[in-house]
Amino acid sequence: MTETPHQAPTQAERNRQRALHAFAEFANGDIEVLRSLLADDFVEHSPGNPSGRDAFMEFIATSPVAGATLDLKRVVADDEYVVMHYLMLVPGDDRGTAVADIWRFDGERIVEHWDVVQPVPAPEEIPNGMV
Repeated sequence: MTETPHQAPTQAERNRQRALHAFAEFANGDIEVLRSLLADDFVEHSPGNPSGRDAFMEFIATSPVAGATLDLKRVVADDEYVVMHYLMLVPGDDRGTAVADIWRFDGERIVEHWDVVQPVPAPEEIPNGMV
């Protein structure tokens, strides 16, 4: 029986693991986990959200996602990009919001972010589910 040589994880896998770790910590209430992951000159592409690590951290700490329950459904990683698709439930919203975050890594830091956010409609409007 021959052994398969150990291969180093790909860039995509390293970024996927970084994103998964940060998502789990953030979902458990540790907003500060983002501070070590975001680049100082982090660029935010979502309307109304500020760029720059410190400005983004201040914004996110008071946004609905900070107090929401996050249910991760899938993760896709391709080289420097990681896409996370999840259901966000804030208190008082039974259906929640479907979110897809796109993070671009440069080395070990996130340098850019895009997202798509959509309220989950009534079940009869989405017979095949949303998330």
